[in-house]
Amino acid sequence: MSVLETCFETARGSGARVVLPEWHEPRMEIARVGLVNLGLQPVPVAEVRDDHVAAIVRVRGAPETLARRMLARPVICAAAMVAAGDADVMVAGIETPTRRVIEAAQLAIGLEGGLAMPSSFFLMRFPDGREFIFADCAVNVAPDAEGLAAIATASARSARSLLGEARVALLSYSTGTSGAGEAVARVHAAAEQTGFEGPVQGDAALNTAIARAKGAGQGDANVLIFPSLEAGNIAYKLCQELAGAQAVGPFLQGFARPVCDLSRGATPDDIVASTAVALALGR
Repeated sequence: MSVLETCFETARGSGARVVLPEWHEPRMEIARVGLVNLGLQPVPVAEVRDDHVAAIVRVRGAPETLARRMLARPVICAAAMVAAGDADVMVAGIETPTRRVIEAAQLAIGLEGGLAMPSSFFLMRFPDGREFIFADCAVNVAPDAEGLAAIATASARSARSLLGEARVALLSYSTGTSGAGEAVARVHAAAEQTGFEGPVQGDAALNTAIARAKGAGQGDANVLIFPSLEAGNIAYKLCQELAGAQAVGPFLQGFARPVCDLSRGATPDDIVASTAVALALGR
């Protein structure tokens, strides 16, 4: 069973509440039917309550009056509903820029413990049946060592939820101590912080014989952490075009509760599938 099939099975009949701040967008209206058919409960943004205000005060330390003004924005109110337990996941992005979805989640939900920032990943599905997590290919442009460590840690948690286990490789143009430079040093520092394999070249991360020759772990990574958004974005698109891989996502990760950011071009089916994945990540 593929990861997506497993996510649908997990979501089916769960009764999870899905808050949709873009409730009346035409594609979202169609998707609502699909969510109901899956056994989920789509809900609109509710009237502001004291516990919504309290969520922002708790997470951001904002004055109550400012928190109430923030909650006038539907996407922030939706995030506060998730934080307060009125919904199990927020799904937005059809009309809302990614930076606003992330901002809302940071204001009301906050990050998982020990993480410096949110990030994103693609679920990469290859024709031979292999499935990987690629991160970060959509959000963080040039993360420092602490940022790379946060991306790797969040991606490992995502991999355990979706793939069952996490074999993480922090990628670089150099393996181990064979190269030097600021970019390699950042990856090396992130690897030291997390205990994951790195810095490691792509072939050593994926090929057991090459890994053994270079003294670089097992060569069986299923989570690839790229040193920059530039590298990650190039890599996943090359996999699509040259290897026929399917890139599913991107999905946000690193928040204390599930948050789903949609592509502006998402179809109703995409919305339902993305919701199922977000719920699986929140288990």
